[in-house]
Amino acid sequence: MSKRRWVIKIGSSLLTRDGAGLDVPAIQAWAAQCLQLREQGIDVVLVSSGAVAAGVAKLGWTRRPEHMHQIQAAAAVGQMRLVETWQQCFDGANVLTAQVLLTHEDVADSQRYANARATLNELLELGVVPVVNENDTVAIEELRLGDNDTLGALVAELVGAERLVILTDQAGLFTEDPRNNPEASLIQEASLSDAAVLEMAGGGAGALGRGGMRTKVLAAAKAAEVGTETVIAAGAEQDVIARLAAGEALGTLLKK
Repeated sequence: MSKRRWVIKIGSSLLTRDGAGLDVPAIQAWAAQCLQLREQGIDVVLVSSGAVAAGVAKLGWTRRPEHMHQIQAAAAVGQMRLVETWQQCFDGANVLTAQVLLTHEDVADSQRYANARATLNELLELGVVPVVNENDTVAIEELRLGDNDTLGALVAELVGAERLVILTDQAGLFTEDPRNNPEASLIQEASLSDAAVLEMAGGGAGALGRGGMRTKVLAAAKAAEVGTETVIAAGAEQDVIARLAAGEALGTLLKK
């Protein structure tokens, strides 16, 4: 592959302002930074959460529903708004985006895996920015157990990414949960071979998201199997993507 490739995963809480509709200015800022990466010769694949949460807001519901058919309906409504917003953010640079909806079955089956890889690689060769999400409207198992952190690692494998950037509402991986212990320290770099790393990740997730810090560490471990390094960083940090591309040490760097 002639170009470097990054997969950037953005969580629901960042994209939807904790459920109050899509945060369009934030999405515009991330899109602008992705354009900067492209100017540096780095292809970008976005793994964008937020379809269910955006749908919940669009439908006027006050919280994520519990029934599967309602969750899937919210995903269908929200996905339309989500991809439309991403495309509008790239329109000014005349850059096309493409919606790619995957399930874990698509990467478990060898033929479907090959098809997904070929399509993503062709989109990148065409200069298109793929916007990937789980196919929440039909993927019942993923809605219950899946998360887009894992999907980010799978996409990194599909496109041969050198880096997986997981943007979240935390500054990175800490020695303890900073929400419970303000004395917790940010881990700037760690080896995924260290069992203590997973223990420090703990668990838990926000009301609108499905993944916690533990899923991010597990995703980083999966990405590392194919040589992809992972950075977990705060999506609200000013110019976080551009600064990472410039070599600044932000968040937590996880390597094999």
